Amino acid sequence: MNEQQLAAYCLGLPGAQEDYKWGGIRVLSVAGNKMFAVFGLAGDSLSLKVGKELFLGYVDRPGFRPAPYLARAHWVSLALPLVVSDDEVRELLRRSHQLVVRRLPKKTQVGLLLDL
Repeated sequence: MNEQQLAAYCLGLPGAQEDYKWGGIRVLSVAGNKMFAVFGLAGDSLSLKVGKELFLGYVDRPGFRPAPYLARAHWVSLALPLVVSDDEVRELLRRSHQLVVRRLPKKTQVGLLLDL
C-alpha cells in the first residue's frame, strides 16, 4: 500500500481526521487532536502507536524502529515502502486508532470504539 491508500484507510476509521503539522507532516488523529498515525516524521515513513507490551517486539522486527520523538509513548516507525503485508499494516493502524480512542473520556468514546 502507498501513502495515499494508507491515509484513505485511516480516514475510514470512526472519527478520523487528517491535518498537516510541523511544516507539512501528515497527521491522522481522532477527537480533534489525538494522533494515531503520522506520515513523514522520519523521512518516507509511517509512525503509529502500539501497545506497551508489544513495543519491544516490534522494534526488534526488520523494517520497524522506534519512532523519533514518540518512542517513549510506544510509537514505532516503518519505512515506506512497507515490508509488512497490507493486512498487517491495516491491523496495526486499526489497533493504533483504538489505543488512542480507549484513552479518551468515556462519553467521547461513543461511536469511536470498534470490536478488536
